[in-house]
Amino acid sequence: MTAGLWQHWVLPGIWITVQLTVYSAALAAAVAFGVGIARTHRSRSVRFLAAVYTEIFRGTSALVLMFWLFFVLPPLAGWQLVPMWAAVLALGLSYGAYGAEIVRGALNSVAPAQREAGIALSFTPWQRMRLVLLPQAVPEMIPPFCNLLIELLKGTALVSLLGVGDVSFAAYLVRLATQDSAQIYSLTLLIYFVLAFGITRGMKALERRTKANLGVSTAPPGGGSPGVKANKPVAVGGTTARGDLR
Repeated sequence: MTAGLWQHWVLPGIWITVQLTVYSAALAAAVAFGVGIARTHRSRSVRFLAAVYTEIFRGTSALVLMFWLFFVLPPLAGWQLVPMWAAVLALGLSYGAYGAEIVRGALNSVAPAQREAGIALSFTPWQRMRLVLLPQAVPEMIPPFCNLLIELLKGTALVSLLGVGDVSFAAYLVRLATQDSAQIYSLTLLIYFVLAFGITRGMKALERRTKANLGVSTAPPGGGSPGVKANKPVAVGGTTARGDLR
């Protein structure tokens, strides 16, 4: 592969893949927290609507949804989505439905006593969610969110079918130009691995930081027991408590 192919096709393809991942992940995170919190709402109708969204988008193909947004929606709506944003919408809405179940499960894992403590402190439902539940649930969400983000990264390869010049589409063009499949597809696998490894390291650092804020030790076995919570004061909504948040 020549330097020109690398500079004009592969490098721009990597950048587009990174953009797709970031934009889709931002949309998916917004959907996941919005729908996931709605799944724990006290109103049955809100929970029902959130469950309907989750089941629909978990049960449909992200690729077919991408095609629907790009080919079917424009005649109905009267305006055309560019392929990049059709891909972002399809990936964000689809993976956000999976993320919503992660959020719901993490929120439900918080001990009921914590909710009762928030009620005893006269917190509003939003204050209980923001000050009590989410700070304890978010560290539990990060490992499955890491897996989901890596799946989203690999799912961006679907956009090549819409002609978006991501790294997979660039690899296809390089293969046509050089008639050498082994080199470019081996390089493409390596690129995805490097991007996924960077995501993994970043999410692990974020997990350590969020757990440290709760007083959870993440030291290796030689330096203490991982996952043990330190008995230190924790301020919740202006009230200081000592002991296990759970």
